[in-house]
Amino acid sequence: MAKNMQPIVKRCKALGISPAYMGYTAKTKSDTIRNPKGQMRRKQGEYAMQLNEKQKVKFVYGILEKQFRTYYEKAAKAPGQTGEVLLTTIERRLDNVIYRLGFAMTRREARQAVNHGHFNVNGKRVDIPSYLVKPGDVIEVCEKSRQSAMFKRLTGEDAVVLPPPPKWLEKDLSKLQGKVLTMPAREDIDLPVEEQLIVELYSK
Repeated sequence: MAKNMQPIVKRCKALGISPAYMGYTAKTKSDTIRNPKGQMRRKQGEYAMQLNEKQKVKFVYGILEKQFRTYYEKAAKAPGQTGEVLLTTIERRLDNVIYRLGFAMTRREARQAVNHGHFNVNGKRVDIPSYLVKPGDVIEVCEKSRQSAMFKRLTGEDAVVLPPPPKWLEKDLSKLQGKVLTMPAREDIDLPVEEQLIVELYSK
């Protein structure tokens, strides 16, 4: 299976996003005083801007081109605004939900954990990172995986302090369990992306 092995910080700088959206805290040169927010970059053309928005979403969520196009084609056929449907669909991926719940520090770590079979959905093990959750789904760490270092760091007195999940998700850290309350809305996605530019790119 193909993997996206691009260097995180370097790629974030090229796309104009903070590594924080990937779960990292490393600084880039664009954050320094000498080059505040990358203001020295050349002005992009229309196609370059559209491509950059697509690459941004693909990189943050860890999706390759073939799968991303499939998401777009399904979003284009679904009711609602294509760009919003595209983003909210991708947001429902199991690996992203694991990350949003705080059961993994990055989406890459979440994807690996799902591949290794560490999670159940509604009592059944799911090892497909692209699995799309729906309202009412209960996601939990498998019983056999709870004693691993990855999950033990989330509980106890020395547990890592994590921000709360978005409002469409509910988390019970004591049970290492999360629940999908509703479908995610566009405002629940904090990634700074102009999805309409992606629609325009694929519409050509």
